[in-house]
Amino acid sequence: MEMDNLLASIDLGSNSFRLSVGRIVQHEGITQIYSIDRLKETVRLAAGLNEHNVLSEEAIQRAVNVLQRFGERIHDFPATRVRAVATNTFRVAKNIDELLPRAENALGFPIEVISGQEEARLVFSGVAHELPPSKEGRLVVDIGGGSTEFIIGKGLEPKLMQSLHMGCVSYTKAYFPSGKVTAQAFEKAELAASKELEVISKAYRKMGWEQAFGSSGTAKALVAVLQDSGFSDKGITLEGMLKLKKVLIQHGSANTPELRGLKVDRMEVLPAGLAIMLAIFRTLKIERMYQGEGALRVGVLYDMLGRHEASDKRDETVKLFIRRYHIDTKQAQRVKAFALGLFDSINANNKEDMRRVLGWAADLHEIGLSISQVSYHKHTAYVLENADMPGFSRDDQRRLATLALLHQGRLNKAQIQHLSMDKWQAILCLRLSVLFLRKRQPPKVELQLNTNRQQHISLKIDKRWLETHPLTRYSLDLESKEWESVGFEFSIEEF
Repeated sequence: MEMDNLLASIDLGSNSFRLSVGRIVQHEGITQIYSIDRLKETVRLAAGLNEHNVLSEEAIQRAVNVLQRFGERIHDFPATRVRAVATNTFRVAKNIDELLPRAENALGFPIEVISGQEEARLVFSGVAHELPPSKEGRLVVDIGGGSTEFIIGKGLEPKLMQSLHMGCVSYTKAYFPSGKVTAQAFEKAELAASKELEVISKAYRKMGWEQAFGSSGTAKALVAVLQDSGFSDKGITLEGMLKLKKVLIQHGSANTPELRGLKVDRMEVLPAGLAIMLAIFRTLKIERMYQGEGALRVGVLYDMLGRHEASDKRDETVKLFIRRYHIDTKQAQRVKAFALGLFDSINANNKEDMRRVLGWAADLHEIGLSISQVSYHKHTAYVLENADMPGFSRDDQRRLATLALLHQGRLNKAQIQHLSMDKWQAILCLRLSVLFLRKRQPPKVELQLNTNRQQHISLKIDKRWLETHPLTRYSLDLESKEWESVGFEFSIEEF
């Protein structure tokens, strides 16, 4: 089997880690992904968070052990064919700087920590791709270990998305420690979930939907238990869940032969998942929920496929932001073309990933002008780091924000010194591009940029052109001094 036809996605959830290997199949102009291998391991990562959201060494080691096994399975995959995404526990862990490098080293591939909104988008994509096509509105609910995602969409397009801080592992820890069930615990857990749901209930009920699907391990477990135990004829219903709740309270846990279809690794977290689902059904007035396959891991596969087929969601997001912030598209294109030309001239080794980030940063570098001309680069950086940007991971957004923040003004030694060579080169190219395009017209100038030596920048430029452009000459001298202030050599040579 050709490796070029394979993709691998890794979903690092707060309860379970999942690896999915899919094969790309094209038939009559339609591209689909068929699963050929899956691995799933219960990690209970969220259970390792203390009251200060610091992840324990034991939990980190559990994650590392699983990722080493996943890493062996995909060891021979090209980096472009693998995407690993991490969700809520990675988002909230205060010691992420310790967790992430160890996790990436164990897996052998980079790990993207994605926002709750991005997780919701990918979950809906995964579920929608596994369902028959429909023009009806669909609600997808994904109860994870540390967060729950709610998405209403039509076809493959999400219309309303939200991620709430409640999950089966975090609620187990808070209300059902060790899986011990009481009526009082259920009351507290349902009340807590209902309060979380207050912020979204009105908007979701107003938009409405025709069918509801549960895409998580919690939903899958509830469907199995309710149907196999005879509490529900099909899917999840409020009546069936109330019967299940009664049995759990009677026995004090989910470990009872009365419950059929329940896997051992789900017993401890089932009560918490049930409490959350009960609150969801009551608050959103859901009558019946069906099981949705695919979820995040499949959504990641199709997102990767889109990137390979030139329909990258990130490109769509950039176009949306250009319209939303009324960016001067002609100037953005001029800056982009100039910056990428410089970047290509100094990169013998093709840094395609950083090149794309540089292109997006050039497209969006003037977002801040819609807020204020004063320190607009700071406004741009804030938006790029904190806005919901579908398709972009948190790391993607941080890189964009760094380029935006440093594309003009003072350079900070602490910020520059820790950057990789391709990243400071991208910053340099963007700064020079903005400098030369200050008049918002393409400059007719011959120049050569060289950065072959570490922390050495050489710019060769037409002497006669410089003589007729004193403002640019002055600005280049200031730029040279700015780079020298952070430890670089910057020489300007005329020819």
